[in-house]
Amino acid sequence: MIVRTWTGVVKPGAALGYIAFLNDHMVPEIRSVAGNLGITILRGSGDLHDEFLVISRWIDLSSLVAFAGPEPEVAVVPEAAQALLSTWDDRAKHFEVALVEGGQGAT
Repeated sequence: MIVRTWTGVVKPGAALGYIAFLNDHMVPEIRSVAGNLGITILRGSGDLHDEFLVISRWIDLSSLVAFAGPEPEVAVVPEAAQALLSTWDDRAKHFEVALVEGGQGAT
């Protein structure tokens, strides 16, 4: 399994709009790709900004490429998302899952 991570910081006051954009557009797009095993979106609220960490899970590299394109390290940040973000990672990070512990709360 491949895990893809990416972070972005929203403009002040844009957190709820960004969550709505993710829920209405990005999550369905990602979930529609064969080989996607799920997506988790984490929100870190700070005094000055809200940061989002997007974690998607993929069965293999070819399924990730089907979503991200031939250069899967390049972040997928549509213009509608860019309008809500103040900064974002230009590149995503990928990890191969080495160990999963199945304790309470694990999926």
